[in-house]
Amino acid sequence: MNAFFISCEMTRNPSLVGMPAAVAGDPKKRTGIILAANYEARACGVKTTMVLHEAFKLCPNLTLVPPDHHFYGQKSEEVMDLLSHYTPTLEQNSIDEAWLDMTGSEGLFGKPVVAAKRIMEEIKDKLGLWCSIGTAENKFLAKMAAEMKKPLGITELWEQDIPIKLWPLPVKEMYGIGGKTAEKLNRMGIQTIGDLAKFDKNKIVKNLGKGGNEIYLRANGFDNSPVLARVDDDVKSIGREKTLPEDITDIEKAKIVLMELADDISMTARKQDKEGRTVHITLKYSDFRSVTRQITIPATSITKEIYQAGCRLLEQNWNKSYPVRLIGISISGFHGNCSSDQLSLFEQMENNVKSEKNKKIDKAMDKIRNKHGSEIITFAALVKKEKSSK
Repeated sequence: MNAFFISCEMTRNPSLVGMPAAVAGDPKKRTGIILAANYEARACGVKTTMVLHEAFKLCPNLTLVPPDHHFYGQKSEEVMDLLSHYTPTLEQNSIDEAWLDMTGSEGLFGKPVVAAKRIMEEIKDKLGLWCSIGTAENKFLAKMAAEMKKPLGITELWEQDIPIKLWPLPVKEMYGIGGKTAEKLNRMGIQTIGDLAKFDKNKIVKNLGKGGNEIYLRANGFDNSPVLARVDDDVKSIGREKTLPEDITDIEKAKIVLMELADDISMTARKQDKEGRTVHITLKYSDFRSVTRQITIPATSITKEIYQAGCRLLEQNWNKSYPVRLIGISISGFHGNCSSDQLSLFEQMENNVKSEKNKKIDKAMDKIRNKHGSEIITFAALVKKEKSSK
């Protein structure tokens, strides 16, 4: 999706159409950062993650809109529902993008570029939103292709197109490569994706670890990962992860991110009337190594309990010598039994008084968010952290 958050806002506020506008944190105080800018604002140089006072220097007449993630979630569901009419094999990658496996659909929707045009027009006509689409043999190439023409772009990136369309791009623009990794590759003399594709694989692995093999294969157009369809009625886990704007070594910063993610997944679990028994965390380091750890707790959808379980895992596995670039948390085990000795791992959570109190807090917050939007209320720790970083 193109400029998704601000595009969603324009569907319910036509006065924003044709003028520079952006979704940003705390527009009244002009603090925070740009979360999404429309193309009129981008033409002035306004970019995502830009600090607001910098944005106003570039675009003094910029209109700011406070974020409403609940509304964006609703619009995302509308997009995914529309896409599901084209194939049951759909994998949502984030709130505003998805992969579709269109294998065998040519008889219904025509060749890939024809199907892409049809999808784009339907999203535009029915939902009032813009998108860009990439078509290719695999997920990595499709993702790269979708980034090549914005807004309203359709790009084909087949095997024979790789040397022409993919290899000239700077290595920092490759999906899966962060800023730190790009710097390491640049120091090795690798400037473009083509340089990476033709480089000695063993030297890349030596410098980057196991993740080096993956990015080497992708640079050459290889990606065997399947499109993983998810069925709402058979949810096995609910999770979220966040790639950080910069690598961190401070566990307190990690806990703030973890709280934000735990709040999100627990709210989703309550919406789906699910309680999970297993909490997982994922840490991905700057060298692309990942660790996943889990703990079993009494079945819950309470934000505080899921967060505390995640914190316990974080504390047990944190090493400040290894910078972290991604943090994830999920909850699973919605069905099945849990033995009593497993439950004893978190006996402090079995205090019924505290549990009922936390349930009431979550219920009250859900009610307010459903009525006024998810940004209207949050946890004090997240507010304090935001203020201290300004």
